This record gives sequence, C-alpha cells and structure tokens, in this order.
Amino acid sequence: MAASVWSGYLTFGLISMPVRLFSGARSSGISFNMLHRDDLQRVKQQYYCPAENRVVERSEIVKGYEYRKDEYIVIEPDEIKQIEPKTAKTMEILEFVKAAEVDPVYFESSYYMVPEEAGRRPYALLTKALEESEYVAIAKLTMHNREYTVFLRPHEKGMMLHTMYYAEEVRMVEGFGAPDVELKDAEVKVAHQLIEALAADWDPEKYHDGFQENLKNLIQTKLEGGKIAEVEKPKKLAPVVDLMAALKQSLAEMEGKKKPAAPASGEAAGKKSRGRA
Repeated sequence: MAASVWSGYLTFGLISMPVRLFSGARSSGISFNMLHRDDLQRVKQQYYCPAENRVVERSEIVKGYEYRKDEYIVIEPDEIKQIEPKTAKTMEILEFVKAAEVDPVYFESSYYMVPEEAGRRPYALLTKALEESEYVAIAKLTMHNREYTVFLRPHEKGMMLHTMYYAEEVRMVEGFGAPDVELKDAEVKVAHQLIEALAADWDPEKYHDGFQENLKNLIQTKLEGGKIAEVEKPKKLAPVVDLMAALKQSLAEMEGKKKPAAPASGEAAGKKSRGRA
C-alpha cells in the first residue's frame, strides 16, 4: 500500500477512530527536462545571493515572511510545529449537511480514508449511517501547514475525504450567470432532445487525455526517426444565426451516429436469397 499522507483520529461525538489518508487522485503526464540546446546537458537550478555575489547551498536557506518591503522575519520549522492546532492529529466532525447542498466548486483534492484495526467498527457504522441518511460530514483537518475544512462522503462502502476551498478563496466573475435572453419553448424542447441523444452511463475509463497520447506518439516517432504527422485542426465555426436550425441539425447528426450501420450489400443479398428459398 502507498504511504499515507496523514494519520490521526476522526472524532464523532464521543466516538474516536484511528484513520489514515491516502491520495485519491493525482494528475499525471509527460514531463520534460530543461536542456542546454548546444550539448543537450541538463541545466541545474541554483540559489544565488546578490548581497554576497555567490551561489548558496540549500542548508543555508531559511523561510522568511516579508512584513515590509525588503524586510523579512525568519520562521523556523520548530516554531511552526509549536503552533499546530489540535486538528493536526485529530479530525473532529463539526456538522452534517445534505450532500446536494454542497457546490462542487468548493472541492479541491480527494483522499481515501482507511481505518486502522481499532477503528474498523465505528468507521463502518458512520459510513452506513451516511449512506442511509444521504448526509455528508463537515470536519476540520490540518495538513501541509494548512487547516482545511473537509468533506467526508461514503464511497464504495468506504469513505472519501475532500479538502475544500474556503468561501473567500472561491472567485466570483462579474457578469457570470444566465444571460438576459428570452428562450422559445420549442428551442428548449429540442435542446432536451439533443441532451437525451448524447446521454450515456458514467464511465470514467472511456475518457483519455488526447494531447498526452499525441505527445507519446511524437516522442516514439522521433526516436524511430519517422516523420511527424500534424493533427487535423478543427474548422472554425461561424456564430449561430438561427439557433433552432442549429439545434435541429445537431440532433439529426447525433441520431445518425447512434443508428446501427446498414448491412453490407453482400450480406443483404444473402438474406434475400435465404428468404426466397
């Protein structure tokens, strides 16, 4: 099992259970090294002190907070340890809310919560209660030098934890929302039909990063000395003038894609001949 990113106690009223957190999702992709074009050697990043006109080692570096222009106060790791809140080792459930009331815009990172042996029974009890009540738990957790509000929800008979942005961290965009336009009932009806034509069961396995796949092909092609084929670019679409016409055309194309392919001429002929026999 992978190394846990946090371990401590989840408290629920007078119930306490030891748990561990494991990263639930992590972005992945092709990474590149920075090279000197002339000799293809990796370049190194160094820290430079302009006051002493020299490169400094990592052991000489401390963390500092700029409280005034070009004036800093040094913060030592031990000093940060001294001020860690109790949520550094204890995650206390503050309240329960309906899952549908929490806007996904607040979600940040996802973690699997796994109980230690001593916490298996209360963990199972809380998970089942959340599943049946359709509530989720809101708690506090300190991790990576920060105290988070976290969201606990049942998932595949276990519990997932999501760190959440605070309200002041969620950015508002001026002018965001429904445009002040009048929609026709017929347009809304066809829009619903278009949605139904594209409706499918959720299956995350079928979604892939096409750009990363193209990068892999590019690397393999260059290794083999082949010629790089340029990916076809999408045609620039003109602004929609007749919304209803565009909706109907889109619907026709979607329904056409979902129709089963017609049998080959030879297969069709065979069926006819068998039918006459």
